[in-house]
Amino acid sequence: MAGIVQDQAYYDQYVTPHIDNNKVIYTGSVGPVERNRLLGKACALLHPIQFNEPFVLSVIESMACGTPVVALDRGSMPELIENGKNGFLVNNVDEPIEVVARIKEIDRADCRRHVVRHFTVERMINEYIQVYEMILDAERL
Repeated sequence: MAGIVQDQAYYDQYVTPHIDNNKVIYTGSVGPVERNRLLGKACALLHPIQFNEPFVLSVIESMACGTPVVALDRGSMPELIENGKNGFLVNNVDEPIEVVARIKEIDRADCRRHVVRHFTVERMINEYIQVYEMILDAERL
């Protein structure tokens, strides 16, 4: 496991007892190289954020590595995750236990294809240019 602990009391009570530095290892916050290595070998990224996050780079990074995402169906998650195709959307913190057992149903190549189709630098640039052209066209009127 890697990442920032956002709820220390929860982490101490429910996560720490399971860390054995053998099967369960917590590495803390990691840089890009280690993040990509971990995500590329992970079965899934669990993203149980309980607020309406507008965009989540870690979800895109995970799918770019071919790793499916399990996330609460909140905020931008329905826009980023095609339920059952590149991950699973869940409604509460108990459901991830059920869907993690189904994670092998997800084709890792579909995760990567989704990112290439929707979140590349080229697509972002092209869409910015389209917006700029719309603004310029509106100014000409």
